[in-house]
Amino acid sequence: MLILECPYCGVKADETELSAGGEAHLKRFGPGADDESFEGYLFARENPKGVHFERWRHSYGCGKWFHAARNTATLEVYGTYPAQVSVPPKDILKTISAAVPGWRWRDLG
Repeated sequence: MLILECPYCGVKADETELSAGGEAHLKRFGPGADDESFEGYLFARENPKGVHFERWRHSYGCGKWFHAARNTATLEVYGTYPAQVSVPPKDILKTISAAVPGWRWRDLG
């Protein structure tokens, strides 16, 4: 079972108390964007086997959105952090780099 710690209220919640919100750190395209960019924002998502950054909502707790870094193959959780940041915290990136040899963060922005 997947257990994530809410970075706001500090509660360790299993996935039944949370709501998945899809991929994190997507670049939004607003008015004036071309159709191809907007289509990519709406429909194109990564679905990697391995390290993935996701959005989650603590539905049955504080109700706030947060991001989680985890491994989709092993369910290992590398950390959680507030949704208001555009880049994962350095300590989480270091944890992932130590756990997954050769992995590097690529700026999605």
